[in-house]
Amino acid sequence: QECIPWRKLWEVLNWAVDHDLNTIQRLNQRLARGDWANIVRESDEAYANDVAAAAEQIVARRGEIRIAIVAGPSSSGKTTTTTKLSLLLRERGLHLVPLTVDNYFFDLELHPKDEHGDYDYETPQALDLDLINEHLIALISGEQVWVPFYDFKTGRQQRNHTPMQIAKDEIILIDSLHGLYAPMTSAVPAEAKFKLYIEPLLQMKDDRGEYVRWTDLRLMRRMERDATHRAYDPQRTLEHWHYVRSSELRNIVPYINTADVIVNSALPYELPVMKRRLQESFARWAVQYDHDPLREDAADRAKRVYSLLSQVSDGGPEEVIPGDSLLREFIGGSVYQV
Repeated sequence: QECIPWRKLWEVLNWAVDHDLNTIQRLNQRLARGDWANIVRESDEAYANDVAAAAEQIVARRGEIRIAIVAGPSSSGKTTTTTKLSLLLRERGLHLVPLTVDNYFFDLELHPKDEHGDYDYETPQALDLDLINEHLIALISGEQVWVPFYDFKTGRQQRNHTPMQIAKDEIILIDSLHGLYAPMTSAVPAEAKFKLYIEPLLQMKDDRGEYVRWTDLRLMRRMERDATHRAYDPQRTLEHWHYVRSSELRNIVPYINTADVIVNSALPYELPVMKRRLQESFARWAVQYDHDPLREDAADRAKRVYSLLSQVSDGGPEEVIPGDSLLREFIGGSVYQV
């Protein structure tokens, strides 16, 4: 219960009620009225306002903050959010300099494995947390460090790969699943850190009166992103998702309320988009996994998401979705480098 950001959820629910988007039925009614373009615009504005409010908080603590952390579970929209945040801060004379913590992965043979023999990239214990802390302290002290490089093809880390040093008007950016995981930045004084948490906190009820699950939104986003940008089979994403969730529940969710600001990345219009792109696949998976004892989790998720998408009406043309929309990070066509 203490992990739930109640205040933010109340704010998001209020917005949803005000915009007639708090149930799938109401979303469908707005779509039937030809409101597609307005739904897209209103949803994008709400998200942009959240990011702008975060930027203002950082500006207000200019000189004190040396590290900005953008954290959140898989496919919550960290990439677009960090880009938008960077642009807003640049206008105010502050510059975010990314430190890619993925480069701090241990060599692959040191990673934990699951019962299917898959390596677990979803856990912070796969990262060299001691080296990350050592480098952060050196950087905020004005020193130069040599950042390692992790080669995902070979599964090996090359030490001392890239020199890095930051100036006085620069803030280190950590964009990471596990940015709020305390041991990742434990050596850095609390006042030098700004912590942003992002998740699609959709407040919308389905036809049974149950709230749409945020994890289902992220699963669909990840499927689309992996298929669009990484040539990764969406079916494997579904089969792997329970590892993603178990790591999130251990290493991300407990820290939500340690964040300075929470950004809601849910876009009500993503449901009609995902219906068009994924409903047939989920219908197939719901049948395929139905009696597979090793894939109970995939079966449950497939059935639930198929039921959800079946309730949603068709949306309008995707051309209406602007290139700077967070959803473009997942479906392609983003004006940002994602």
